[in-house]
Amino acid sequence: MTAAATPSCKFQVSIPKAIRERMAWKPGQKIAFIARADGILMVTIPEREDLAGIARGANPEGYRDRSDRRREPTC
Repeated sequence: MTAAATPSCKFQVSIPKAIRERMAWKPGQKIAFIARADGILMVTIPEREDLAGIARGANPEGYRDRSDRRREPTC
């Protein structure tokens, strides 16, 4: 799907309706803009509540913590 928009004099851009609907974006949602070599990536920033249970069932074996990292000798 492609859509185009033109920045205003304040560099504001309206996200086309087809894109908003496909992505299920809602007013007030936070969106991150990530600069890439070939353009801009726009992704929603999830709310904390949306992340609850995201790792349910994950296997914690073999997890490395900062405490088990090899320390470089200091001189």
